[in-house]
Amino acid sequence: MAVRNIRNYKDITNILRKKSRTVNEIDEKIIRMFEDMTETMYLNKGIGLAAPQVGILKRLVVIDIGTGLLKLVNPVIVQTIGEKVEEEGCLSIPGIFGDVIRPQKVCIRAQNERGKLIELEGIDFLARVFCHEIDHLDGTLFIDKMVSKVTN
Repeated sequence: MAVRNIRNYKDITNILRKKSRTVNEIDEKIIRMFEDMTETMYLNKGIGLAAPQVGILKRLVVIDIGTGLLKLVNPVIVQTIGEKVEEEGCLSIPGIFGDVIRPQKVCIRAQNERGKLIELEGIDFLARVFCHEIDHLDGTLFIDKMVSKVTN
């Protein structure tokens, strides 16, 4: 495993603004990437990390909000319910926090690291994290959706 550098939104390569490619095969390289992303996320005290944040344009996400590690391949949102405004931050946008409107409940479909199709439901905080990380895969940052900046 290796810790990877987290890309900053001010990076001139602008990789965080690009759309990620679908993963067609879960091979050893993808498994290793998940390991690196997980180690990087935990070391940086994050709760979610998308592959573009470490410079890889693949549709891969790791999430751990304290209830166990999720490794998601090609996640997509299939249903949203309600709305909730709460503060967000991002490892790629250090020092900036702001209120973002997100769904209160989200259903997603993805593959796990073994290639099995899974459906997950997120309510409140997990719904927010699902949306935030999936946005990264489409080149969208939380600052694009921020309704107000929070000063800390």
